[in-house]
Amino acid sequence: MSIKRVAFMTLGCISLALAVFGVVLPILPTVPFLALAAFCFAKSSDRLNNWLINTKFYQNNLADFKAGKGMTVKTKTRILVTVTLVMAVGLIAMLIKGVIVGSIVLVIVWLGHIYYFGFKVKTIEE
Repeated sequence: MSIKRVAFMTLGCISLALAVFGVVLPILPTVPFLALAAFCFAKSSDRLNNWLINTKFYQNNLADFKAGKGMTVKTKTRILVTVTLVMAVGLIAMLIKGVIVGSIVLVIVWLGHIYYFGFKVKTIEE
């Protein structure tokens, strides 16, 4: 097994673990970590990729989006609330330290998330 495959497999497992923790800890974003795990597993192992895409966890959070259908309002809301909370913590920390440029970049990235999930990702029925 190549080092590249092992690295993707390791990163995929870590991302999947973070996604699972994100279900119970509102400070961790579930869907981005799940998407990263799917990407890593697809690059590392057909068996791991097939296992992941057939889990209920994947089907409930990412399958429709990956298939090009869109996301439910509930999924979009969960993503945006989590991203907002995580970025707010970072923004507050940067503002306390006086990191103005980093704060501006973080706000721009946050607005980009809102624009993308609010206007670019199609909303589907639950």
